[in-house]
Amino acid sequence: MNLKKIINPWIGSPSYNCFVCCPTNPKGLHMEFYEDGDYVVTKFKPTRDYESWYNTLHGGIQALLIDETAGWVVCRKLKTNGVTSKMNMEYLKPVSSQLDEITVRAKISKMMRNVAFIEAELMDADETVLTRAELIYFCTPKFKLNENNFHEFKLEGEE
Repeated sequence: MNLKKIINPWIGSPSYNCFVCCPTNPKGLHMEFYEDGDYVVTKFKPTRDYESWYNTLHGGIQALLIDETAGWVVCRKLKTNGVTSKMNMEYLKPVSSQLDEITVRAKISKMMRNVAFIEAELMDADETVLTRAELIYFCTPKFKLNENNFHEFKLEGEE
């Protein structure tokens, strides 16, 4: 992997409090995101706090991680924002809450006007795909970005 850190452009914004990616949300996950070619990638350390069944990461937490990663794909790769319209999850294998780390990665598979089709997967350290998802995002037309106070997602060291 050739990971390049994506700078979170909302840090310091007074109303920013995303449960997944805000570093100052006291109950948040404090996730960071990276670019790796066509993919946006994040790493997560599962713990017992996020279990459903004994030693098993809750499926809703898996969906949350995948959905947020897909959102960062839209922001970074398409330089716009959007909303999830549909998410189809395939839970292939149980995800142990005892794992040292899991990786979530997502990329755009197809575009149709302002609709992004995104493929995502959650993997263990051996790159075994444990969960797979297909998402459909409705993307904000670029001319409306200023109305929504959009901030561009740049890579660390990028001007």
